[in-house]
Amino acid sequence: MGFAGGTRLRSTVATLSLFLAVPMIATVAASPAHADFRVCNATQSLVGVGIGYRSKAGWITEGWWHIEGSTCKTLIEGPLSSRFYYLYAEDAERGGRWDGPITMCVAEKEFKIAGVTDCVARGFQRAGFQEYDTGEQANWMVQLTDEPATGGPTAASGTNGQ
Repeated sequence: MGFAGGTRLRSTVATLSLFLAVPMIATVAASPAHADFRVCNATQSLVGVGIGYRSKAGWITEGWWHIEGSTCKTLIEGPLSSRFYYLYAEDAERGGRWDGPITMCVAEKEFKIAGVTDCVARGFQRAGFQEYDTGEQANWMVQLTDEPATGGPTAASGTNGQ
């Protein structure tokens, strides 16, 4: 599985950690608060990210956002309307992925897919997404990191910092 504009994953998965949710911190006290869902790539590689969420019409998955190393991108602008969001990401340069146990649909190229069942029968691929409970916060940030040298994948949650 790959994302548009990126290279295919090698069969060997690089040692990468799961997502690490961290608080959003305002850099200037006088600046207005921003409500959104952001993903920051703390690695040195290009990463492709897909997001899943429940809308009024049902389950939606969208992708790919291309996030260069040491940068951030906003995936959802404005106050978050769901409590739970789901993320999947692939390292385009070193191979590997950040994933989880929740199966949702993705595609090779840019996508917005309604529904999370029968992915293959509908011409899509299945991927395991990691769930994030935002606690109904207005904004949230997830940071992609390399795996710590001392252990297996880790995941931690934070709040929005407001």
